[in-house]
Amino acid sequence: MKNIYLAVMFENILAYVELTKPRVVLLMAITSTIGIFLASNTHISIPILIYANLGIIMCSASGAIINHVLDKKIDQIMNRTHNRPIATEKIKPINAFILAAIFAILGNLILVVKINYLTAWLTTASLVGYSMVYTLLLKRATPQNIVIGGLAGATPPLLGWTAVTNSIDAYGLLLTLIIFIWTPPHFWALAIDKKDEYALANIPVMPVTHGVKYTKWHIFLYTILLFVASILPYLLQMSGIVYLVAALILGLYFIYLTLNLLLTTNPKIAMKTFKFSISYLLLLFLFLLIDHYLIT
Repeated sequence: MKNIYLAVMFENILAYVELTKPRVVLLMAITSTIGIFLASNTHISIPILIYANLGIIMCSASGAIINHVLDKKIDQIMNRTHNRPIATEKIKPINAFILAAIFAILGNLILVVKINYLTAWLTTASLVGYSMVYTLLLKRATPQNIVIGGLAGATPPLLGWTAVTNSIDAYGLLLTLIIFIWTPPHFWALAIDKKDEYALANIPVMPVTHGVKYTKWHIFLYTILLFVASILPYLLQMSGIVYLVAALILGLYFIYLTLNLLLTTNPKIAMKTFKFSISYLLLLFLFLLIDHYLIT
């Protein structure tokens, strides 16, 4: 009996962890950490590193939980999401909302008390932008939802930057610009692969409203724009040659994948492109960090 109780408790804990979208939150934490390191030059404040990330992570988790609750009916329809805790009713929406509120309040308190008001305000704006403006309004209204709503998910490196500087600077905005441009081709590649599911859920993603070919062209063109944006840190003397070489290699391969996606009908290329886009962003920011601290 005790083993059964422990197994059930562990399953419930895992369900609550899943609510926070840990992989997405981890990616956001990595980019915010890199923003902190880049803004810190040679001296890293450990308290800022800890408290800023803790506040950002808690607010990001809050947004993810709200997203689960608001998307319950959509998640129940789509194969990719039908096993989520709210969709399967493992967790009641009211309990999820309470947890989201606790995370949001605690996260903002940490940022206000331990970091600064600017970072707290920007983090709150990102939370509202993702959980309410994007999830509740844009996602259901326009095929440009991810372009407009992507700004909320692009802010973590800027949040890390402002946690250190308490100001909005050009370099911090540049990091956000890169993620902002990266988001549409990243999402649209997934949307092509899951087009039928989105259509069934009546979500107006671009492959559903404008067709797969049209979407592939947009992915390709956005990737070229991303390639240009990824070179800006070097051109603006934010980084050195090591980052430039990495950005060129990663960017050209990303363009190759999207060109292959455009010119072929292989259904596996879309998901391959989507998966690489995640690696691309991580590696691009890691090389930016390596260049900043170990080489230059």
